[in-house]
Amino acid sequence: MSEALYERYKEALRRGHVAALRDRPAEAIAAYREASAIAPERALPHASLGAVLLKLGRVPEALDAYAAALERAPRDETALLGRADALLHQDRRAEAAEALDRAAEVQSGAGRPVEALDTARRALELAESKSRRRHVRELSAAIAATRSDPDAELAVARARQVLEAAEVRAAVEGAPAVDETADLEPPPELPPDPIALAVAADLALAAGDPSAARDDLLAAARIHAGAGQRDAALDACYRALAATPGDPEIHLELVDLYLERGWRGVAGDKLALLARLVELDGDLATDERIRSIVAGSFADDPRLAPPVD
Repeated sequence: MSEALYERYKEALRRGHVAALRDRPAEAIAAYREASAIAPERALPHASLGAVLLKLGRVPEALDAYAAALERAPRDETALLGRADALLHQDRRAEAAEALDRAAEVQSGAGRPVEALDTARRALELAESKSRRRHVRELSAAIAATRSDPDAELAVARARQVLEAAEVRAAVEGAPAVDETADLEPPPELPPDPIALAVAADLALAAGDPSAARDDLLAAARIHAGAGQRDAALDACYRALAATPGDPEIHLELVDLYLERGWRGVAGDKLALLARLVELDGDLATDERIRSIVAGSFADDPRLAPPVD
């Protein structure tokens, strides 16, 4: 987009926002539609248009606008929350809960666990399920363990109230309750939720505990890798590395992920650097793991000869 076109786009958006704030819906709709025509790849004009249409009670048109926004940006928080509100106007509670589930994931990923908990609680209120109860329970536990500010405490209290009522109904309806009522702890037979681990890591970093954040992120990376979600696993490793840059276990996890991707050159570079560091600090456990990887994938790489002789 040229600079002149971008300025026209910004001006149309500005007019739309001003008109919406001043309760001039016709002007707002025209301006947002103009902005979407100038920059058809952008989600914001469609999401903003949806909000105005929903306020006017034009629910089907609002849903179309939110759908257009989500086609361009599937993780657009404004569009997801707006879609949930529009669906509720049509009493489509299950679909609204699904939109809220996705919005909660976006908020968690953005490091806003309290907002994520409130959104997840709303989804549970609309459509109860075991997975939603577990998600609310895990978010509540992570926040309660690391935050003590009034907003966090209020969010946890609201969530627990809704969760307890949901668990009572599940028990009455014959759903298994043995793990569902376990003091906000996830069922032991289920693997940890990587989203909850990421939230816990954010909270640990905010509390000044990089080691705990590293443990949570490394665990999340391994869960993602086991599920074949390599991009998510790489992202979790990079975040863990930012918390504890010199941790050899994270570097080795990255080597494994690089090799799975076929990035042998990058994996070799990292392994060579790590081998030199191990030479300096005498980490025997890491040295043994490096030897195993080299023997399997880099036996003829001259950069790795010193640490494996």
